[in-house]
Amino acid sequence: MSADRLRVVLCWHLHQPEYRDPSDGEFLAPWTYLHVVKDYVDMAAHLESAPQGVRAVVNFTPILLEQIVDCAERVRAALDDGTDIGDSLLSSLLAPELPQDHDRRRALLELSLHAQEQQMIERFPAYARLVAMTRAALEIESGPDYLGDAHLADALTWYHLAWLGETVRRSDQRVQALLKKEHGYTAEDRRELVEVIAELLAGVIPRYDELAASGRVELSTSPYAHAMMPLLIDFNTAREARPDTALPTAEIYPGGSERAAWHLEQAVAYCNGHFAARPPGCWPSEGGVSARSLELIGQHGFAWTASGQAVLRHSLAADDLGSEELHRPYRLDQTDTVCFFRDDELSDLIGFSYKDWHGDDAVADFIHRLQRIAAEGEPGRVVAIILDGENPWEHYPDNGIHFIPALYRALLDHEALELTTFSDCVNDSAVPVRPLSQLVAGSWVYGDFGTWIGDADKNRAWDLLCEAKCVYDRKIAEIDDASRRSAIERQLGICEGSDWFWWFGDYNPADTVAEFDALYRRQLAALYALLDEPEPKSLAEAVSHGHGRPELGGTMRRGSE
Repeated sequence: MSADRLRVVLCWHLHQPEYRDPSDGEFLAPWTYLHVVKDYVDMAAHLESAPQGVRAVVNFTPILLEQIVDCAERVRAALDDGTDIGDSLLSSLLAPELPQDHDRRRALLELSLHAQEQQMIERFPAYARLVAMTRAALEIESGPDYLGDAHLADALTWYHLAWLGETVRRSDQRVQALLKKEHGYTAEDRRELVEVIAELLAGVIPRYDELAASGRVELSTSPYAHAMMPLLIDFNTAREARPDTALPTAEIYPGGSERAAWHLEQAVAYCNGHFAARPPGCWPSEGGVSARSLELIGQHGFAWTASGQAVLRHSLAADDLGSEELHRPYRLDQTDTVCFFRDDELSDLIGFSYKDWHGDDAVADFIHRLQRIAAEGEPGRVVAIILDGENPWEHYPDNGIHFIPALYRALLDHEALELTTFSDCVNDSAVPVRPLSQLVAGSWVYGDFGTWIGDADKNRAWDLLCEAKCVYDRKIAEIDDASRRSAIERQLGICEGSDWFWWFGDYNPADTVAEFDALYRRQLAALYALLDEPEPKSLAEAVSHGHGRPELGGTMRRGSE
């Protein structure tokens, strides 16, 4: 590595919350397997085919890995011996006979519309025609009854074809034949498509493990169920960046430090069971950090972590940050872990802006911006580009295939830039680590925790969790059975996930808020059931009602307003 080159780290964060019904394990939403077959396999393929020297950091949350493994096993079993998959979409796609129940057919037809309009529906004329007919039929209650099995079979097939990764569509002859057929898909056609899905699900984790073994990928992880550790530890950390933040009724989450440590312990244990090498770094959920959470991350053996640009700006009490401040690693006093800070502008260009550009123009603009940074400061700087590795690509033409590989090549070929990883920067004596005397707690979203706490609905959700945790604390000591205790601890961990709080708030879309609201209350109810305690009547009431239209549906947020 050349000491005078500007180091660039691309960190792709892969995450889905727990979608399984805690009572029977059924997948209540299809987003885990859909993102596997579209985004995770494409991201792996781009790295596999990239020139030698291209490297990236890929972050997996343990709860995502757990669901991928489970789904892969279920789909394989269904193909081999007819075992039910436990996912309505996949089960219907594979079934020799399609469901005849009116409500179920309507639900399946509605699900078959959940794809990005321009890049995933309009791109395929046959699918677009099906979507138009489906939407017209769904306008009336009896509409699904007018659409026969042939229509439903084609809608299910096209939905999954549209959700396949671009590298799969371009390389798999079975998929190409199905695309060419366009309509009239038989049960045998649909089974063949499920075979493709099964192979992709089973192969995705080993592919990333092999990429890590070859040095192309550095794997990292997050707290087990994507918990927001600083808020578990102390609600008052939300007021470090925003003193006017309204807090939940409870003054503190009971036993929060121990629960934050549990999420890190489980993350280490789970990754050790699925990857050949332990991930050296931890991307805390949504880049959420506090002084105490950084201390815990270090105590669990992680060499590096990362957060958002605004967190550093607040911590340095600076109105703005130049490259000399932003593009440096730091170590908070009295902690062991090196902390990198996200370049919001560059990360958000990939996440939000470049989708509307020609791929070559987007890459040229990105490299030009890095060139300017390289020319304006001293050696040893690191540009941390951290963003969602799954949700942006459905808004790009052809799932980003014209942008991502070209970006890798351009970064590799540029004489002033060095594509590297966080661990290599930590171990490089030419990259000095600066001391940080204080840390103002926050996340990569605006440098605060307003996305998860402070809103009346979000605080109500925290109150429900605190109430359940008090019951847990009272009952858990009475339970001697180790397996039952483990199941209860895990269920509590699921309820502590940050995703529920992300979606509460009227600025989010109504349908998505309703989906996550129901999931959250279902998870809490399951915790009470495991504790053999009656659930409170409050769980029957919705926590939040959305009516907003946020950018890209709210699945991602920019680092700065």
